[in-house]
Amino acid sequence: MIRENQKFINVLNMTSDAFLIYISYFIAIFFRFEVMNGQRGIKLTSPPFQLMAIGCSLLIVLIYFILQMYGSYRLKADPKEIFKILLVNGIITLAVMSLLYLTRTIEFSRMVVFLFGLFSSLFVILKRTIGWAVMHHYRRLGYNQKHVAIVGNGHLALQYLRDIQANPQMGIVVDGYISKVERPDLGKCLGCYEDVEQILERREIDELILALEPHEMQFMKPVLAAADKEGVRLVMIPFYNDYLPLHPSIDVIGQTKLVNMRSTPLDNLGWALLKRAMDIAGSLILIVLTSPIMLAAAIGVKLSGPGPVLFKQERIGKNKKPFTMLKFRSMNASGKEQTAWSTDTDPRKTRFGSFIRKFSIDELPQFFNVLFGDMSLIGPRPEIPFYVQHFKEEIPLYLVRQQVRPGITGWAQIHGLRGDTSIEERVKYDIWYIENWSLSLDIRILCKTAFGGMINSEKLVIKKEKSKVEL
Repeated sequence: MIRENQKFINVLNMTSDAFLIYISYFIAIFFRFEVMNGQRGIKLTSPPFQLMAIGCSLLIVLIYFILQMYGSYRLKADPKEIFKILLVNGIITLAVMSLLYLTRTIEFSRMVVFLFGLFSSLFVILKRTIGWAVMHHYRRLGYNQKHVAIVGNGHLALQYLRDIQANPQMGIVVDGYISKVERPDLGKCLGCYEDVEQILERREIDELILALEPHEMQFMKPVLAAADKEGVRLVMIPFYNDYLPLHPSIDVIGQTKLVNMRSTPLDNLGWALLKRAMDIAGSLILIVLTSPIMLAAAIGVKLSGPGPVLFKQERIGKNKKPFTMLKFRSMNASGKEQTAWSTDTDPRKTRFGSFIRKFSIDELPQFFNVLFGDMSLIGPRPEIPFYVQHFKEEIPLYLVRQQVRPGITGWAQIHGLRGDTSIEERVKYDIWYIENWSLSLDIRILCKTAFGGMINSEKLVIKKEKSKVEL
């Protein structure tokens, strides 16, 4: 029954998306001419308008379908769907405007096309947001439930049960478990592994969750055979689940399946090129916008004491390749800095250096590192070689950070993990960012950095004391 319901919901979802996109074009015409210009008598039913509306709605829904945006939303993340909607509608809008410009077509207003892209995105996002909220509400009340049975009684089975119980909006009901040994905290025991076929015959099970422990692998084949015979979907939790990354990928060579334990979204060439394009465009724009600030900072550094304006330091970048990172000098140039961090009471800091560090102005030259390809706008912060060699021996997964370009800001930084803070916590945030990367996540990090992330917790040096400390 759950499959038939899902098919109906998918068809309804596609039809409603197409209708909303279709009427968005006419709302855009009405808004452009009657609301903005005060014109009356615009014939919305004219053939050119109808063809444009129908063509765009069908094309956009087709792309949604190709991107697998019609299906069960029990396990999907809503923000990713919203980003896809904005991306697809934006690309179609730009494509239509470019086509009208190239063909010199004057029957269609460019402003109408822009408003069409805006309204269609808003309507579809609003509809899906309401749909998610409604479905989550009714699933919490016990409707539209998917009934599953767990095969196994180990820690994986218990972990799955607790995760499902913690997310009632998914609408997944665990009817019980199948195992040779009873375990009361897993609920009702439905029978042994040998009884799977009979259990599936007499119960309405939508899905089997295979959560066998390593010593129980001999039962996998008969369980798979029983599920296939009864036409019941089967999902497997591998016994090495605790070692898998969040988004593993599988390659196939002949009959051999290879699980890539460290695949990331940026392994995709298209996404990597898009991120690099955003870095180049973003760094160029930011260099221009911050050039007056950088000029003032350069003058201030020069006047604050003898030494170079720029502080250059070797850091480790993508694929463990060293590069020279640029910053405005914020300390006295009486020697060579051996560490990457300083403290609030560090005697090496100048008063002006304390000011530019407080507001992250000292890091503005790193936009040139981004432009040259050594860094990205967003990514894990780069460390000096000494710390890389030290931390890789003590902190698991530390060098996984080097699979991507280091960044000026990042997921760890906007959560307060910068400077002299816990490396273990910082690595956890960095790994999460790498495994869950998306363009929308980068935009979110940029926005949080711009609106509050530039000011750090370092204290300003109000009065500079004389110090004999050598760097």
